[in-house]
Amino acid sequence: MAVQNPPGIEKMISYPQFDTVEEQRHYLKTILAGAYRIFGKFGFSEGVAGHITCRDPEYPHCFWVNPFGVSFRRMKMSDLVLVNEEGEIVAGKHQALNKAAFAIHAAIHKARPDVIAAAHSHTIYGKTWSAMGKLLDPLTQDSCIFYEDHGLFDDYTGVVDDLSEGERIGAALADKKAVILQNHGLLTVGHSIEECIFWFVTMERTCQSQLLADATRHEAIKIGHEVALKTRNYEVGFPLAGYFSFQPMWQDIVHEQPDFMDIAAPEPAMVL
Repeated sequence: MAVQNPPGIEKMISYPQFDTVEEQRHYLKTILAGAYRIFGKFGFSEGVAGHITCRDPEYPHCFWVNPFGVSFRRMKMSDLVLVNEEGEIVAGKHQALNKAAFAIHAAIHKARPDVIAAAHSHTIYGKTWSAMGKLLDPLTQDSCIFYEDHGLFDDYTGVVDDLSEGERIGAALADKKAVILQNHGLLTVGHSIEECIFWFVTMERTCQSQLLADATRHEAIKIGHEVALKTRNYEVGFPLAGYFSFQPMWQDIVHEQPDFMDIAAPEPAMVL
């Protein structure tokens, strides 16, 4: 069962509300472009590999994604493209799409209607840990975010280029917030872009932490089952915790790189 927000948390933290679908789309595209800048800032790219997607609020069978070959560090709202379930670009000024992005994300968005966003990239610690072919241990408070809430896809067959492999990745993800793609990297999902991005950033650092712990001579002390579950469910691993924990990263990127927000107001209604 997917981790839920604790009762009453909405009185403390809440998602933004919108009067029109155009306002919601503008907000999502703003956050998505900023998310790419955050990935670029943290070095979460490897050539043209990596992608973050966001389901469109009006056309839920379509998702916004980066065009193929545009640097994360240069991404702007106007660069984002909208892709339908057939892999066709139906909105945006670019015409090139990463085939792996479509194969992975189309299957995930189809299998998980609760998911708004998904993120995947070939980060150094994530792809190194993925070669171990095992799940993360509850070694720290932050790693409890993923305790019994991430899967393992252990069937690497090369670059993902068809929907059937995306569907198998989706099956390994199941109802969890993340999946380790063996010999490949990490993938996280969220009920908001903010949540999804925070999960990815902290999962990459959790992989780094475990790799460092495993490199010592001492066996790391694992957090017990009940405490790990409590920490995940009520303290650090529920959806609104991810949304809120993203905010400092968002504040920093807006302050440092405001040029990604190159669409000033909601665009006219879309007709696909």
